[in-house]
Amino acid sequence: MRRAIGPLCPIRRACGGVPLPAVLIASYFVRRDFIPACLNTPVKPEFRLLTKMLFDSDTSQMGLIDAFRGTGADLPWGDPLKAHPGVRMEGYFWRFTAPRGDGRVLIALCGVNLADDGTWSTLGLGAHPNGFLEAIEHPEGWADPDALGVRAGTAFDGSADSLTVALGSEAGLEVRVASPVGWSRRSLGGSSIFQAVPALNQYWHPWLLGGKASGIARLGGEVWELDGWQVYAEKNWGRGGFPDSWWWGQAQGFAEEAACVAFAGGEIKSAGISTEVTAVVVRLPDGRLIRLGNPGVSPVSAEVSDDTWSLAGKSPRWRIEIEGRSPLGESHLLPVPLPRERRNVAGALEHLGGTMEVTVRERGKGVIWRGHTPVAALEHGGLDRAAAEAERRGFPGASAVPPVSALPGTQSE
Repeated sequence: MRRAIGPLCPIRRACGGVPLPAVLIASYFVRRDFIPACLNTPVKPEFRLLTKMLFDSDTSQMGLIDAFRGTGADLPWGDPLKAHPGVRMEGYFWRFTAPRGDGRVLIALCGVNLADDGTWSTLGLGAHPNGFLEAIEHPEGWADPDALGVRAGTAFDGSADSLTVALGSEAGLEVRVASPVGWSRRSLGGSSIFQAVPALNQYWHPWLLGGKASGIARLGGEVWELDGWQVYAEKNWGRGGFPDSWWWGQAQGFAEEAACVAFAGGEIKSAGISTEVTAVVVRLPDGRLIRLGNPGVSPVSAEVSDDTWSLAGKSPRWRIEIEGRSPLGESHLLPVPLPRERRNVAGALEHLGGTMEVTVRERGKGVIWRGHTPVAALEHGGLDRAAAEAERRGFPGASAVPPVSALPGTQSE
């Protein structure tokens, strides 16, 4: 009895029964003349036609590559900056750090969420040390399918080199970014090999690891000049919004201005399988980029509590240790979306002014960099955890709550 090879039998038979993910990846490289150049072999016309069918959306209502990206995944050498049509949440995040010694930090976020009846947005603007926080649900949302771009009516407009936020007369931001330091590993993004796994609940890509800001922010009666501030930006997205539990951090403001650190971890799920994964990204002062977090090859362990973050990662060449600290009461309670319900809930306890110490060792050389910053972002996420903290601060059911030190009549714990 002849065994079937799946619902896409004509395609798989044309490729000798090779599984579809391998067909997609191989076809992708062939279409870009990568494999033929390596093998010094001409591409057969029928295989070129196959790759056209697979990847050109103008040959059908939706090419298979578009459907593949609609699961949240990206092929190697793909572009994770483009939106992934069909995922429930596509998130955009910027962080601005004042020159060392100043102590001020500013964040802006936009999550474009897909409900059953269309898109809407989660918007936020927060600052440290004044504890400012403004967060809203916006009825509109658009994520650019062709480049890095996001928009929510007139309230939020972000691109690769500019950002405008208008959440009220005392909650606004107008900034441009020059001298950007982008992600330098073209083959894979921040999620590394996981970026090619379809239908994960969360993907992550820190696409901007430095740059110079110019502009102003209006924050609750204060006006901040942002000229010369450092810039960091990332994306996160997934088929169902945020995972059940996660941890995250990012830091600039080191003595070495070029240095940048970011990490993200949590429970990832797909097809009934779940595992905890943590990724660490370090841009060294000399410009080299290190990424750890592939299970078995460069694993990262993480121990996270209400006020401490301890990570250790290793690969055959690198060892990275990160220690972060910040009191629970100094966290901003940030909203996360429930996409189908068109509403936000408290989900992330994010500290904007924590301390972080980083140690990087290289095989055969020992310690090659130690960094310390007092303005690190440190986050511990989870709906139950955030809801309990909102209630403890006297705001049960709230989706966004400032630090304890910024609440009227209270003091930081």
